[in-house]
Amino acid sequence: MKDMENEMTRAEEITRMIVRRFRKPIWGKFLEGIKTYEMIQEGDRIAVCISGGKDSMLMAMCMKQLQKYSLVPFETEYLVMDPGYAPANRQRIIENAALLDIPIKIFEARIFDAVEVIGKNPCYMCARMRRGYLYKNAMELGCNKIALGHHFDDVIETILMGMLYGSQMQTMMPKLHSENFPPMQLIRPMYMVREDDIIKWRDVNGLKFLNCACSVTQSIDVNGDGGSKRQEIKQLLKQLRATDPKIDMHIFRSVENVNLRTLISYHDGAEYHHFLDDYDEGKSIKDAKK
Repeated sequence: MKDMENEMTRAEEITRMIVRRFRKPIWGKFLEGIKTYEMIQEGDRIAVCISGGKDSMLMAMCMKQLQKYSLVPFETEYLVMDPGYAPANRQRIIENAALLDIPIKIFEARIFDAVEVIGKNPCYMCARMRRGYLYKNAMELGCNKIALGHHFDDVIETILMGMLYGSQMQTMMPKLHSENFPPMQLIRPMYMVREDDIIKWRDVNGLKFLNCACSVTQSIDVNGDGGSKRQEIKQLLKQLRATDPKIDMHIFRSVENVNLRTLISYHDGAEYHHFLDDYDEGKSIKDAKK
């Protein structure tokens, strides 16, 4: 047994750690999200999109492991978009992919050049442009889905950001249909995995990934926070967890238990509804007595 372990490659050792040492917080949560939200169907060809960060690299390893043993047969492509990385950052992605035995395919898109001239919300525009390029290239590879590495903390932060800064109640969906690239779909296999556990996995294995390699933030340490609104939300959540460790799950459950009759207004796409629309029918009064 010891001889077999000595013969394991570095990639195999790290994979073994995912399914054993981190079986409950990472592997189990990864499988839970895919099963709960029915992300993968037989015959899918999924473009696993890798940015070079810890989240997408871990997702790629989990998807590769799942493909080996899944009872639902599916295919994968491991897609890396270079939006204008500095040579050192691109090289780090290549080296990490080789270390983790991930067969990446790289394509170029000069998104950073375009985003640099945008004064307002450059990160938002960058994300939208990235996704469009990913859909396009995934379709050219014969894929019907793209997989992104967003995790549970991203979901919670998105809910709070929408409320506190966007004046809206919304969440980051586990999967969705593309409006601009039908019939493509987007899935988020890391949906139930916590960021702290991803960080622990990274640090235990001594791995170094990209954080934000955007040329717009090159003046800021690549491992820094950049002072974004998302970082403000992270700090807020940190404070709230000190009082209630279950605060993240409370926030998540709030978007699973929405009572439309207690909302002033809501909309489903272009169709808007207001509580006064049927107030005179007595529904609001009846609900208030319950």
